[in-house]
Amino acid sequence: MTNVLSISVGQHSSAGIKAINQDRCGVSVPEGDEQMTRGIIAAVADGISTSEVSQVASSTVIASFIEDYYATPESWSVSTAGERVLQSINAWLYGCSRNSEYRYDNDSGYICTLSAIIFKGRKAHLFHVGDCRIYKLVSTALQQLTTDHLQADAETGPFLSRAMGLEHQLQCEQRALPVKSGDIFILATDGVYDFVTEQQISETVRESQDDLQQAAESLVDQALITGSHDNLSIQIIRLDQVPTESDHRLQTEATQLPLPPTLSSGMHFEGYDLLRELYVSSRSHVFLAKDTASGAPVALKALSTDLEEDADAIERFLMEDWVARRLNNVHCLKAFDSQRPRQSLYSVTEYIEGQTLTQWMHDNPAPALDEVRRIVEQIGKGLQAMHRREMIHQDIRPDNILIDKSGTVKIIDFGATRIAGLAELGAESELILGTAQFTAPEYFLGQTGTPQSDIFSLGVLTYHLLSADLPYGTGVSKAFSTAAQRKLSYQSLIQGERSIPFWIDDTIRKAVHIQPHKRYQEVAEFVYDLNYPNKAFLNKARPPLIERKPVLFWQCVSLGLLLTLLYQNLPV
Repeated sequence: MTNVLSISVGQHSSAGIKAINQDRCGVSVPEGDEQMTRGIIAAVADGISTSEVSQVASSTVIASFIEDYYATPESWSVSTAGERVLQSINAWLYGCSRNSEYRYDNDSGYICTLSAIIFKGRKAHLFHVGDCRIYKLVSTALQQLTTDHLQADAETGPFLSRAMGLEHQLQCEQRALPVKSGDIFILATDGVYDFVTEQQISETVRESQDDLQQAAESLVDQALITGSHDNLSIQIIRLDQVPTESDHRLQTEATQLPLPPTLSSGMHFEGYDLLRELYVSSRSHVFLAKDTASGAPVALKALSTDLEEDADAIERFLMEDWVARRLNNVHCLKAFDSQRPRQSLYSVTEYIEGQTLTQWMHDNPAPALDEVRRIVEQIGKGLQAMHRREMIHQDIRPDNILIDKSGTVKIIDFGATRIAGLAELGAESELILGTAQFTAPEYFLGQTGTPQSDIFSLGVLTYHLLSADLPYGTGVSKAFSTAAQRKLSYQSLIQGERSIPFWIDDTIRKAVHIQPHKRYQEVAEFVYDLNYPNKAFLNKARPPLIERKPVLFWQCVSLGLLLTLLYQNLPV
């Protein structure tokens, strides 16, 4: 299979001339989906000789980093997952030192260094703290990819400026670089690289490429012969196979399962009784169905058979199901994992008896401000759940919001969602997948979506609920350059027929700012400001009448001019 990442490994760790080996190294090569969504880990940790418990730190770092990294959400990027896991481990080590007899002596506490690589897709993600090293074999020479975190001292010599457990807040060096089949990486502690030259490492690895384990053991032996007085650890990783740019599991699944036959009400299909059609379009069919095993009502969705050759449509369909099965929030539509092997491609979600926000707006053309707040707050909670998992919905609009009979609001249709963890594999479309009227302007410049893009769409939706209009008209979807976007002008809600507090208008204005960095940074901030006046907005001078009511302003001006003219023409 072309989408399988495979490596060869040689590693060796030795106490050397010391009684205890405080170094630790580890490699984890998961199977199946986990390898695609999480990747392969190689890591080396080096204890410090001044500490009697440093081996506890290095053992904990390697074991916990591997175990906890694979427990993070699949949707997270490698950078986010690795950083959060390391920060957590660092806090634990730091706490152990602070609560022990070593609290006043950093050099004796639970401290170690770490260098790790996570291979995922076509990239190597490096995490580095301390003075272990990561090299890449380039032709016949070694290229050092990490920086030694050492600080010089005239009296005592160099000492570690960064290490796991050294300080409460970890400073971790990170970088990512592209890889290809045949690339070789070396991770080593100073007990090795201080006593064998880069040329020796390069020659030994090249001469023993068929037996990397022998190469690792040979390099440790060479370092001991030349006088290494420290623990010694080395890992040699060769990438035997790297996925192609288009390889990822969703596409593989699409090639394994055929589209279902044409479905209709009354059919029995793979353990479901299809009761009636809920929605039919040229792209998909949604049925109210009953699970014959549990008796529960569900919504069953299948792609139109006309899209059997449309790889992009199938990919978005699979993406929607992938996202929905990983979200567990009352304001996001929930998909169900099939308890039976599927014979064709379809998805099953909870059945929501209610209406779309589009239908609700038709029934409620002038909703009260409090009602709008209630709806927006619930959409915001759903978006927050997605953003915490590094998912960007990218298509927030009235048709993608459902309101059930109890008034609970749910986000649906995750086919356009950007998932950081899958985007690293190239699993994202370059097309603008959202709906033009609600799409953030940065998409029209070819930029990648961020949480601020969803905040823009939510701001436009809020504006639309209050005015049945759009804050920039149709201008955003026609502005394909920065210069064109600078010319766009926000149409204040205060100018409309409804009486909207000016601080509400300022809140929405900020949410839909053309420049992403000037919008709210979190959905919760926007929702809060919709409910409670922001002091920054209240402290602003009340907008002049010409901005709030331009027609009334000019009517008053005209009346004033008329009265002046009449007064001047009165007989004396």
